[in-house]
Amino acid sequence: MKTCLIVDDSRVIRKVSRHILETLGFSVDEAENGQEGLNKCMENMPDVVLLDWNMPVMTGIEFITQLRQRDGGDKPKVVFCTTENDVAHIREAISAGADEYVMKPFDHETLQIKLQLVGMA
Repeated sequence: MKTCLIVDDSRVIRKVSRHILETLGFSVDEAENGQEGLNKCMENMPDVVLLDWNMPVMTGIEFITQLRQRDGGDKPKVVFCTTENDVAHIREAISAGADEYVMKPFDHETLQIKLQLVGMA
């Protein structure tokens, strides 16, 4: 079973994302900030990370930058899930190591398409 870590400070977003991912056959874990997410990755590297941009403690950009520097941190597919939709933010996310980008709010179909684009659905 494929694994996904949802890193988002919004409990509602984590709950909705978990529901979508579980219907797609993923085993799901959650973290409410980038530092907690990084710790969970070091314990058990997921196949996919759904990553929020703006979070307390450690932002999404800080998370992906540190993740990609760790052993095995190049393996997870990272999909940024955020309200930031300007070209500069998208470019920054991709440059930092993101594989895809999805706008909030998103639905089952949109997330499934993004996961297909990174080879995970």
